[in-house]
Amino acid sequence: MSGYSGRSTLLAVAAAVVLSACGGDAGDDAPAVDTGTPAPAQPASTVGANVVLPEGVTPEMVAQGAQIFNRQICMSCHGMNGVGSVLGPALTDQEWLNSDGSYESIINVVRTGVPQPVQFAAAMPPMGGIQLSDEQIRQVAAYVYALSHGG
Repeated sequence: MSGYSGRSTLLAVAAAVVLSACGGDAGDDAPAVDTGTPAPAQPASTVGANVVLPEGVTPEMVAQGAQIFNRQICMSCHGMNGVGSVLGPALTDQEWLNSDGSYESIINVVRTGVPQPVQFAAAMPPMGGIQLSDEQIRQVAAYVYALSHGG
């Protein structure tokens, strides 16, 4: 198989994932976020045992943010657990493209999106294109912070 064909297949799969996450006809069967049911606590090793969370951020917020991130649109571009993809950067390292990496700046990026990404072709709409409450925005930001600040 030629490299071109492989890239075409990868792009087609990526497009299907995005359409699926955005409510397109690509077979979206991801469960919706259930804000009435607390997420089970994740082991600290999932987000880095050596993470020092910012003031006001709890492990429960991180666990809830992981549920939102990995069940909703975030993972469509940033990959499951934020490992990155052809559509969006990895969020598991200290390389920040559109933010300074602080908890507050991550909240701002989730809330307002990235209209002109530094490296990736597609813009990130506010909240990834879905509706999130202020609490859910803080939870997703807590999870991304924990992913990227683990030791």
